[in-house]
Amino acid sequence: MTLSLDVVVPTLNAAPSLARTLAAVGDAATITVCDGGSHDDTVAIARRNGATVVTAPSGRGGQLAKGAAAGSAPWLLFLHADSVPGAGWHEAARAFMSSPAGSREAGYFRLRFDSHDPRARRVERLVAWRCRFLGLPYGDQGLLIARSLYDRLGGFRPLPLMEDVDLARRIGRRNLVPLEADAITSALRYERDGWLWRPIRNLSCLTLFLAGMPTGVVTRLYDR
Repeated sequence: MTLSLDVVVPTLNAAPSLARTLAAVGDAATITVCDGGSHDDTVAIARRNGATVVTAPSGRGGQLAKGAAAGSAPWLLFLHADSVPGAGWHEAARAFMSSPAGSREAGYFRLRFDSHDPRARRVERLVAWRCRFLGLPYGDQGLLIARSLYDRLGGFRPLPLMEDVDLARRIGRRNLVPLEADAITSALRYERDGWLWRPIRNLSCLTLFLAGMPTGVVTRLYDR
């Protein structure tokens, strides 16, 4: 059954993971891929999988904003290109969208990594704690939000990084609700940088952003 939902996926050289993400969404919703200037097969893969493609300067916040503006459905689901909505996500999204509180709340998926490493489970538990007590789900967990609420909050700001934290803070901790489904996310950065050092780096970036550090500086630390 089709959902009254625009799925927005920002991309930049996302060919290795994009097809799997789009296949998981399938025909359940309209998909807009907002590309930031990919040099690989990202755009061709998006079109082959039935997505509408729009372009924007590279930078996730601006890409997400342009992707959202390209659609008109009453609900929006923002997904990263390397995050796959897991089994049961359609039902979880439909239940949330039909809830009376849906017009003032936003939903996010439980984070799961595509890794069998026991350290992945520890990071997942830390993420669940961060979401529950700090109200800070990250973009790799997806964000399901009514377009009316998204517009009322001013949408995504044109930030190269931490655009997800910025919007989550405007939504408010009490209005962020975990959905009964997973977002299965690539563990590549953690496997490359280390299951200890990647979370430490992410926490450092978050702390600097919340302290008012320019996002350009935070981005350089995140990508180092």
